[in-house]
Amino acid sequence: MEITPIEFRGQPALRANGIDGSTLTVALHGAQVLSWTAADGVERLYLSPSAVFDGHTAIRGGVPICCPQFNQRGMLPKHGFMRNLPWGHEVSDAPETLRLTLRDSEATRKLWPHAFEARLEAALSGGQLRTTLTLANIDRAPWTFAAALHTYLRVDDIANVRLEGLQGANRWDSLRDDRWVETAAALHFDAEFDSVYAAPAQPLRLVQPGGKLEISQSASCSETVVWNPGAVLGAKLADMPADGFRHMLCVEAARIDEPVLLMPGAQWQGWQQLRVL
Repeated sequence: MEITPIEFRGQPALRANGIDGSTLTVALHGAQVLSWTAADGVERLYLSPSAVFDGHTAIRGGVPICCPQFNQRGMLPKHGFMRNLPWGHEVSDAPETLRLTLRDSEATRKLWPHAFEARLEAALSGGQLRTTLTLANIDRAPWTFAAALHTYLRVDDIANVRLEGLQGANRWDSLRDDRWVETAAALHFDAEFDSVYAAPAQPLRLVQPGGKLEISQSASCSETVVWNPGAVLGAKLADMPADGFRHMLCVEAARIDEPVLLMPGAQWQGWQQLRVL
């Protein structure tokens, strides 16, 4: 893998070229994957053209890291603080892998008084992207956290998309605050959608006229979050065009319902893998 430092919308980033012709762009801000194209040259991730790149604000699109808190389920800023901090590039000993790291600092300890080391690895292989988040406890006491890889998938038109593989999974619909077992063989999207599913054992499939994408995640990520803001909420998001909701669907590998208890010296790892079909 050839890795080159670049400037992306005025901010430092890394561009990686895989041996199979795939490309990857990752911002140092938040260790956020911004772009992934397989050898066919098709962009599979959505990045809002209105996303803010100021080195402080969360970036709308790509693969934000939500950690050590998901959404507003706690006392930290929304989705924690890791997506809003600069990470460092570290040479990886794994083939075709880009690695960034973040350690606790005086700034993080003011928000979350724990010593940690976080690592984000983005690995390319024939038509695949695997993003892996590793969190290590380097403190003297145990602590808990939640995490999610908040992946924005690019779609041609949300009206023509279906997501297969969640039938039979326990579902919490956050819009209705209601729980039930999913009965649909495929999810369709014609309005705002925001649900947390118990992650199925088998991969999901995103199907649209332009192609198919297989989405899998580690067993350590016990939930799958599916989100699209729809037209009404989408129009209220300042960092997304009014029609941006039509071109994205978030399918997230997450560990949120039962936070991880991590002992001193231990580490947790969760991953999501996208594969072109």
